[in-house]
Amino acid sequence: METTYSADVVVLGLGPGGQQVAEDLAAAGVSVVGIDAELVGGECPYWGCVPSKRMARAAGALAEAERVDGLAGLADVTPDWTPVHAWIRDSATDDWDDRAAVERLEGRGATFVRGRGRLDGPRTVLVTAPDGSQATVTATRALVVATGSTAAVPPIEGLAGTPYWTNREFVQSPTLPPSMVVLGGGAIGCELAQAAARFGVDVTVVEYAAQLLALEEPEAGALLAEVFAREGISVRTGVGAQRVEHSDDGFAVTLSDGSMVHGERLLVATGRRVDLDTLGVATVGVDVSARSFTVDDTLRVVGADGPVDGLFAIGDCAGQGAFTHVAVHHARIVVESLRTVGVPLASNPISALPRVTFTDPEVGAVGLTAAQARAQGLAVRTVSLSLAAAATRGWIHGPGSDGFISVVESGGVLVGATSAGPTGGEVLGALSVAVQGRVPVAELRRMVWAYPTMHRGIEYVLAQLDTAEVTTSPA
Repeated sequence: METTYSADVVVLGLGPGGQQVAEDLAAAGVSVVGIDAELVGGECPYWGCVPSKRMARAAGALAEAERVDGLAGLADVTPDWTPVHAWIRDSATDDWDDRAAVERLEGRGATFVRGRGRLDGPRTVLVTAPDGSQATVTATRALVVATGSTAAVPPIEGLAGTPYWTNREFVQSPTLPPSMVVLGGGAIGCELAQAAARFGVDVTVVEYAAQLLALEEPEAGALLAEVFAREGISVRTGVGAQRVEHSDDGFAVTLSDGSMVHGERLLVATGRRVDLDTLGVATVGVDVSARSFTVDDTLRVVGADGPVDGLFAIGDCAGQGAFTHVAVHHARIVVESLRTVGVPLASNPISALPRVTFTDPEVGAVGLTAAQARAQGLAVRTVSLSLAAAATRGWIHGPGSDGFISVVESGGVLVGATSAGPTGGEVLGALSVAVQGRVPVAELRRMVWAYPTMHRGIEYVLAQLDTAEVTTSPA
C-alpha cells in the first residue's frame, strides 16, 4: 500500500536552505514534511564548504611554516594528510552519517521522509524510498523545492566509466595521490588543487577559459596563476579537455591544443548543475531544459503562465548563486512568508552577491565586475592597488601578503569590489556593506579606518577614484 503524507508545508531537499526552512517552520508550529534521498544538511557540511575549508586551513598552516625561514627563524614540517582526513571523517561528517541532523529536524517537530522526490503538480511530491516503496506527499499551503545542485561532468570522450573524482571522492579519500589533473579552474578546482599541492601532490590545472576564476576580475585569476606557479602547480588556461584515457598508470588527458597531461587521479571540477528534468518540473509548467528555476522576488517559481501559487524554489536550484549563504538567505525569506497564514509574501532580492574563493590568497568579491557593469550600460571608474601599496599591514605582513583591493564605481557608489589577500574574505565584509547599502563614496571617504589593518587599504583605493578614467561598454 502506498504511504501518504500531508502537511502545511512540504520541503523537497534538505540542504542548508531546505533544512533551515523545515526546522524553523516546524519550531514555529507549522506542520512540515521534509524529503531528501541523501544526507540531511546537503553538500556543504559533508562534501563542500566545511571539509574543504578545513583542508585549506591545514594547507595554509603548512605554507605558514615554510614562511618562518627569514621571518622568525627556521622550521621543518612534514605534511601528513592523516589528521586532515580524520577530522573530516570523525568530527565534521560523523563518517558521512546524518543521524544527528535527522534527530534535530524531527526534534523540531517536522516529519522526515527518506527518498527521491518528483513533482506531481505545484503541491504534490511523489517519493521513491531506498527500498523502492512509494509515497505521496501533499502540501496544503506551500511546497518549497531546495534540491541543490550536483557536480557538472562534461561529455568528454572517454571520461564516462572511468574512476574520476568529483569534490565528493576527493573529500572522502583517506589518502592523496602522488599526482592529479584538475579539470576546472574555478573556485572548487583552485581550492582543492592548492590544498593537494601543499600536501605534496603534483598538480596540473586545466581551465578552458583564458584565466583562473573566470567569473571574477582578470587580475584575480592572474594573481592565483602567479602564486600557483611559485608553488609548483602547473596551470593550463585557454585549453579544454578533448579526450580522457585511463589505465593502471592513471589518467592521460588530451587537450584541445594537442598536448597531453597525466595524473594518477583526475578531479573533475567544472562547475555545478541543476537537474530539473528528473524533478518532474513539466507538471508545474517549467521547461525541463532550463538551467534552473526562474523565481520572482518572493522566490515563487515562475512557470510558462507566470508565478506558480504555492510553489517556491530556494538555493542552487533557484539560479541566483550556488552558495550556502544564498540558500540560507532564501530560507529566511520563505520562512518569513510562510510562518503565519495571511501575511504578504516577503521580498528581498539579492542585489550584491558576496563570494569568496578560499585559496591562499583568499579572493573575495561582491557585486559586479567592471566588465559586467559596463555590459549593463554603466559608466564606471575602477581602481586597483596591491596590498603592499594600499595597506601598511600588507607590507608589515611580509611573506604571504600577495593580494590587492579593487573597486568598481558608478554614479557615486560602489557597484562591485574585489579583495584578495591573506584575509581577503574578511576584508570583503566592509566592501559588501558599501555595495549592498549603496553607501556614497563621499561618505566612505569620511570614515575612520583602523590602522594598521588590511581593510584600511580600502581608504587608499577610494582616494584614487577621482583620477580614474570613466569607461563604458563599446556600442
